[in-house]
Amino acid sequence: MTTVRRGPAPLRIAVLLLSTLLLCTTTLAAQRRAPSGRASGGGAATRPAARPAATPAARPAAKPAAKPAAVPSARPAAKPAPTQVAKATDRPGTADKAKNVSRPGDNNASRPGDKNIKTGDRNINSGNRDVSIDNSRKNVNINIDNSHDVNVRRNTVVRPAPRPYVRPPYRYGGFGYYSFHPYYYHPYRPFVWGPMWHPWGFFVATLATTAIVVSLNSQQYHYDQGVFYTPTTGGYTVVTAPVGATVPSVPSNATTVTNTNSNNTTVNNYYYGGTYYEKSDKGYTVVSPQAGTLVPELPEGGEEVTIGEQKYVKFGETYYQPVQVDGKEMFEVVEVKKE
Repeated sequence: MTTVRRGPAPLRIAVLLLSTLLLCTTTLAAQRRAPSGRASGGGAATRPAARPAATPAARPAAKPAAKPAAVPSARPAAKPAPTQVAKATDRPGTADKAKNVSRPGDNNASRPGDKNIKTGDRNINSGNRDVSIDNSRKNVNINIDNSHDVNVRRNTVVRPAPRPYVRPPYRYGGFGYYSFHPYYYHPYRPFVWGPMWHPWGFFVATLATTAIVVSLNSQQYHYDQGVFYTPTTGGYTVVTAPVGATVPSVPSNATTVTNTNSNNTTVNNYYYGGTYYEKSDKGYTVVSPQAGTLVPELPEGGEEVTIGEQKYVKFGETYYQPVQVDGKEMFEVVEVKKE
């Protein structure tokens, strides 16, 4: 049997307190090391599972969604905008500018020689001519600027009527318009006498072999089948027939017009293409129109003018009044007098 020797009481108490203090210190230290040192446990199992789930899920989901959505959507939307710049319409090849650009092949192009040409229903201004061509009807209208034709005033000044008028004149603007027949309006429709006839101002490059030379007052003309020409640059231009010129013949389809002179003698004139001829021993001499003469057709080159309430057709200095004789529409040469 072993006998335990007990020491003094104060020593035992000190040992007991020291043992208790060491035990408490050891317990606290064990509790502090428990979260990192233990592999299992209630608190240790939940904390590690929460951090990895929160941190990886938040960062990868936020960064890829922000950068790809912002950068691609902003840059492609900004770059295509400069390709729609309105300056492209200021170039000659655009639709707006191309309409106002004159090119050599354009229908409305301006060309040298003082000529303005338009297709379709065309108007051609060339020198002293104004030519209107209606393609739908193939009619050619030529208006002559009479100031450029030295013959117009010579063969379009009306000769007075040899007999008195039985009707009062139509008065307007200080002038009296004398005629033998009442006014009966019908429109002016230019007449063409055939393929060999050409209106005043018409240009040809060459003449037919049947053309002859006619001289009058030191001026030479070329005459062919009722048409008079004068030489011009590059060819010949049709002019009004010079009064006093004598030709050997007139076309077979010339119209015979009858006038009565002051002696009540019937005088036959021949009318063709707007020109009047009188038969003589030497041939047919060009004469001026005589007031009261009736003709069935008028050539191209005249203009329909309105005087007061009536319409006349004017050629140079000659006025024609529309009338109706025996149910047929005709034109009468009017004598104009200042009153």
